[in-house]
Amino acid sequence: MYRFLVIIEKRGHSYGAYSPDLPGCVAVGDTREEAEANMRGAMLMHLRGMIEDREPIPSSQAIAEYMDIAIPGSAA
Repeated sequence: MYRFLVIIEKRGHSYGAYSPDLPGCVAVGDTREEAEANMRGAMLMHLRGMIEDREPIPSSQAIAEYMDIAIPGSAA
């Protein structure tokens, strides 16, 4: 089993998803759930293609982290 970070972004009225560790592997959906499901399918197809082409499957290197930033003098 492989494990990759997936970034999901809301843009307007739809969602986009991508994995930093799998360049070019992207998906979209009208809902977050649809984007996630489409991304699973895209990743499966992407990885199967890499295996067929005898390319090495990359190990996950991407890390995501939320950071709190205090702005002096700001109410936020």
